[in-house]
Amino acid sequence: MNEYQVGQDFKKVQLTAKEKSELFAEGIITVILLLLLNLSIMVLLQQAIVNNPQLRGGVWMIKNAIAIGPNGWHIWSWQNWFVILMGIADVLVVYWRLIRRYHQMQMWHVIGELHYIADGHLEHRINLRVNRDLQRVIDSVNTLVDSTVRSMEEERKIEKSKDELITNVSHDLRTPLTSIIGYLGLIEDNQYQTKDELTKYTHTAYVKAQQMKVLVEDLFEYTKVRQTSTPIAKTTFDMEQMLEQLAASFELEAQKKNMQITVECQPTPLMMEADTEKLGRVFNNLIANALKYGKGGKQIILSAEKVGQEAIIKVSNDGQQIPSDSLNQLFDRFYRVEASRSQETGGTGLGLAITQSIVALHGGYIYADSTPQLTSFVIHLPLKLGRQIEPQNGAAKNS
Repeated sequence: MNEYQVGQDFKKVQLTAKEKSELFAEGIITVILLLLLNLSIMVLLQQAIVNNPQLRGGVWMIKNAIAIGPNGWHIWSWQNWFVILMGIADVLVVYWRLIRRYHQMQMWHVIGELHYIADGHLEHRINLRVNRDLQRVIDSVNTLVDSTVRSMEEERKIEKSKDELITNVSHDLRTPLTSIIGYLGLIEDNQYQTKDELTKYTHTAYVKAQQMKVLVEDLFEYTKVRQTSTPIAKTTFDMEQMLEQLAASFELEAQKKNMQITVECQPTPLMMEADTEKLGRVFNNLIANALKYGKGGKQIILSAEKVGQEAIIKVSNDGQQIPSDSLNQLFDRFYRVEASRSQETGGTGLGLAITQSIVALHGGYIYADSTPQLTSFVIHLPLKLGRQIEPQNGAAKNS
């Protein structure tokens, strides 16, 4: 059943008074023409029999052949049989003509519905019950309109998304750019007293320029991984080994935060296919977030488990819980949990959006789960590239 048919009742075409009159007139005219045709055939046939002795003899033989009993009682004359056959043929012709005209009227109603939709009423659907061939056309039209509406809605979302992206990028670029221009302006106007002040101004401008560079790089990475045509460099690797290397690379930073990174994997080794460079970006983002925002936490757990034909990887920390109303927005561009909006921890807001896009490129999905005991980012990835993993057990596939 097509999408537009769900919950929709199809109704018969309601003919107007004018159409009913035309249909009735069509029937009357057809009957009159057939009667005239039948009468003409009977007259011509009767004259042919009267004027042709041989034909008359043949008809008489047929008449005797269907006689019953010794007295030659006849069932009916040949004229009666001929009239009956012509009557049946006439009924069929009248029925065919009326049905044909009725189907034409159905077509007119469907065309009227099409014009109504074409005038901009895209929420309207044709729900007429018509003949089988025309019904296929209606089904195709309704499906096409549904597809067009979906495409228009997606186009509007894309345009809105572009506008939001430009607005957010402009805002995030303007803040450090204003600082850079301000401090460089002070230097340009010689508004500093000592060399230390000059060094302070140039250092601040440099730091702000670095922030802009990070934002531009993240934005470039985000737009690149959002494209479905982005190439994947397939490599077979051991997920446990990758997590061990990641843990080692963040060990020093974790010690500064008084946190410990541990790795758990089942089975060992856990072999799978993926673009290791892109996956490295995913886990770098998640571990960096755990170190930044896992306030009060003592450990970060990197775990991987093989379940069927997929690997479930978790990056968990026992730090501050993420509010439940923020979980579904974590993967939105430029979104930051309110408690984390600070100069110390504030990033570009694109990290998790990039993470989600890379996971989607691999045919998987990611979601977040947070309790007072543990906050986890859960990634489902196929063991072999080319397979699409669908969310299970109510896991939200954020967009």
